[in-house]
Amino acid sequence: MANTIKVKLVKGLIGTRETHRATVRGLGLRRVNSVSELEDTPAVRGMINKVAYLVKVVS
Repeated sequence: MANTIKVKLVKGLIGTRETHRATVRGLGLRRVNSVSELEDTPAVRGMINKVAYLVKVVS
């Protein structure tokens, strides 16, 4: 099984850029405190890095 990352949305999206909102949605996160488990790929790492101020990597 491939390595996975759990990502949690820790800050609301109101007042953020539209591209950042689309990135969060692409990570599978909908509302604050929602958690998504994703494959650990360079593309996913880049998305997390782009919205690092909104999300937190959980264990």
